[in-house]
Amino acid sequence: MSEVNNKPKTNTAKVDTRKEEISKFSLIFNKLGIYVVVVLLIIIGMIVSKGSFFTASNIQSILEAVALIGMVASGLTFVTYSGNWVDMAIPLTMAAGGMLTVQTINLGFIPALLIGIATGALIGLTSGFMIGKFRANAIIWTWGFNLLLSGVIRFVWGGKQLYADQVANDSEYAQHAANTFFSISRTYIGKYISLMAIVMILMMVAAWFIHTKTKFGQELKIVGTNYEVAKYSGINCTKVMIIVYVINGITASTAGIFFSALRKTSSYENGTGYDFSCLTAVLLGGCLMDGGKGSVVGTFGGVIAYGILNNILSWIGLGTYEKYLVQGVVFLFIVWLNTYSNRKLGKA
Repeated sequence: MSEVNNKPKTNTAKVDTRKEEISKFSLIFNKLGIYVVVVLLIIIGMIVSKGSFFTASNIQSILEAVALIGMVASGLTFVTYSGNWVDMAIPLTMAAGGMLTVQTINLGFIPALLIGIATGALIGLTSGFMIGKFRANAIIWTWGFNLLLSGVIRFVWGGKQLYADQVANDSEYAQHAANTFFSISRTYIGKYISLMAIVMILMMVAAWFIHTKTKFGQELKIVGTNYEVAKYSGINCTKVMIIVYVINGITASTAGIFFSALRKTSSYENGTGYDFSCLTAVLLGGCLMDGGKGSVVGTFGGVIAYGILNNILSWIGLGTYEKYLVQGVVFLFIVWLNTYSNRKLGKA
């Protein structure tokens, strides 16, 4: 008889830790996201500004530079998260919001402001219905809608710019409304933080609450991850898409109103380029183009990174075109790094 070997088996399979080791940096970046980049940019900013980075005036400058982008990005986050990439109608939504506010300034500042915001909501409602109900291609529809809005605005106002003080009639009430309109982009709270920056922050907080603490936010996560699953699980996908685009329209038109007040004029050109600038901030913050991934907190980090980088380039003394070049390279790298980290963790 052969001797029975009672020794415990030692040939258990070894645990493959290579993936964990490879993904260690990916895990850190994925957890902390864009704020890793923000910290690095702050360190660089402190070096190039020679200790002037954290002065009140510099922080104020950064916040003012990104206030409008932040407003739009707070709403665009919902669009990208829903899997619809970007709203190409953002530029004309901003322009329309500003122009309707100026055109109705004789009604008073608050009524004119509400009309401007409602204009954005109506534009968003239309896009949301077409994309949600009829599954229209989001890029093609919003791009075509942007062209349509451009044509309507140019036809109605003949391609002219609108000035609130000229639109306002001779009544003291209308002139006061026009002056109030001009002042909203130049108002500071506590001398150091602008009203625009406060509105941006409030929009981000509201967007975060809607995204994380409401039934709509929970439904959006399912819709953004898998539209068909959401549909067959009983979620009203059309309603979700309408809400997504209404939110986006409200934030874009609000930003357009502030933009018109800042420039002291309103025209169809206001908002040009904001669709892709804001999409950059949203992608920097961790949202992925295929939807269902990202957060408003991440978007806010992307907005801040955008502002800090631009501030650093100003300290260095680069011109406008050089800034575009550096921003493009840095942002493409960060978006790649974000996508890479998600793929290494099996999240993309």
